[in-house]
Amino acid sequence: TVLDTIASRVGMVVIDEAHCISDWGHDFRPQYRQVERLLRRLPAQSRLLATTATANNRVIADLREVLGKELTITRGDLARPSLTLQAISIPNRANRLAWLADHLGDLPGSGIVYALTKADARRIAEWLRSKGHAVYAYTGDDKNDERIALEQALLENQVKALVATSALGMGFDKPDLGFVVHFQVPGSVVTYYQQVGRAGRALDDAYGILMHGRGDTDITTWFINAAFPARKDVEAILEALRNATGGASIPDLERLVNLGRGRINHALLLLGLESPSPIAKEGSRYFLSPAPMPEAFWDRVKRITEIREAEQAQMQVYATLPFGDHMRFLIDALDGDASDVPPPRLPPMPETVAGSTVREVVMFLRRTYLPIDPRRQWPAGPSPAWGLRGNIPDRYRAEEGRALSLWGDAGWGDIVRRGKYEAVEFGNDLVEACAGMIRDWRPSPTPTWVTYIPSLRHPDLVPSFARRLATALGLPCLDAITKTADRPEQKHMSNSAQQVRNLDGSLEVNQSAVQAGPVILVDDMVDSRWTFTVGAWLLRSSGSGEVFPVALSQTGSDE
Repeated sequence: TVLDTIASRVGMVVIDEAHCISDWGHDFRPQYRQVERLLRRLPAQSRLLATTATANNRVIADLREVLGKELTITRGDLARPSLTLQAISIPNRANRLAWLADHLGDLPGSGIVYALTKADARRIAEWLRSKGHAVYAYTGDDKNDERIALEQALLENQVKALVATSALGMGFDKPDLGFVVHFQVPGSVVTYYQQVGRAGRALDDAYGILMHGRGDTDITTWFINAAFPARKDVEAILEALRNATGGASIPDLERLVNLGRGRINHALLLLGLESPSPIAKEGSRYFLSPAPMPEAFWDRVKRITEIREAEQAQMQVYATLPFGDHMRFLIDALDGDASDVPPPRLPPMPETVAGSTVREVVMFLRRTYLPIDPRRQWPAGPSPAWGLRGNIPDRYRAEEGRALSLWGDAGWGDIVRRGKYEAVEFGNDLVEACAGMIRDWRPSPTPTWVTYIPSLRHPDLVPSFARRLATALGLPCLDAITKTADRPEQKHMSNSAQQVRNLDGSLEVNQSAVQAGPVILVDDMVDSRWTFTVGAWLLRSSGSGEVFPVALSQTGSDE
């Protein structure tokens, strides 16, 4: 390795974000476990500097164990007199969006609005721009040059705010940042202190506003649970490797275990960092090694998960504190000296929102349609009934479609949820909304008929909606696709190979019902897009024109 060639000449090692080494660190990263192994290979005279803005007593104790008992600790003052902190209880997303529209202009200078998900960041930015605010989304999906341009615009006060995920973090410094607003409660005090602490570094006064309410813990709980693989998932991967002659690639494992590619990669990364590791890698293929799966791995997973849950609970306490108590709470939580924390210097921001603005938010969300991008390639793996493999030719591919809502959102999403699981019928309000979406969209060439994805589990739910939608559009609705076998719901299939295998042979076309013109293909939900992809392939293979997918709601993460 590179280290082997230079180790004898290394005079000093600098470790930034050193809290990542610690199991107790809010941002523990498994790769940092290799630091301890690295240090053992350095000359005895080498010096070490470890820096972090967020090390409480537990982290420091851990760092002493890893980096050496003789570690000298230098700690700064955690108090931020320039920062006025406030927590505002706002129950739902619609009201939070309304609060931002009503009060963003009253916050000083320019700043950052933090959101926990990329979808929220984009939605918030789009809404605020529609209200005349110079606001843009900043996420890990942006290209590097786009992120640099957005950062520069904020540095030069050319925008009121960036709505960012944690992608806007380490390395960004704007001393005159006037405010930081959190759209949801972060998962830990340390994460919150790092993010809100970006405001007011070179200003007399700045705001740090935390909005909290329903659904916040759902998101942070998901992040906690996704941090480590479940025991059964690791056992499934190891069993697949045990039975794989010649090892297994990632696509092989997708076919063998019902896990998403991201979860498979993450599990393999963690297993590969164990010493000795229960797996080995040669090129792109993984093998089972002679080393057993260490029980210490699961002890560490349990310990870190419990830490994350305690941190989550700590932030829920922070959110309920009265105005004036927040800075003291943060410093106590970080094991700092909170004995002389001054009171906030700015008055609290208003907590009210205008009812008219909330109504505007709902209308905005109801007009914000989501694209359904076509799949272009079948996943690797067997498709015994249909023989699907390789690229999907244009003539068999779905066109770009539309989803009316995001599942559970304050626009149509919550109404869709109630229709599916409570009323077990989609109302005419959704029919009218979907017809309006299609008229606004104007798919080209213009569809001449409507069909739908059938279900044996809910045989009337989607057909009833599709027929009423067709009537609203003045088009015929034809029963062109038949469900021939009951399979598990697609939401229980975790990767593309499993999803297509779950569909394989379960649908067939009623040839006499297929028309040659372009068609709207209706389903209630879209997640992986494979059901629409297969439906379009069946229809196009049977002589239909272009296929335009239409769904009531987009759910899940689409892998």
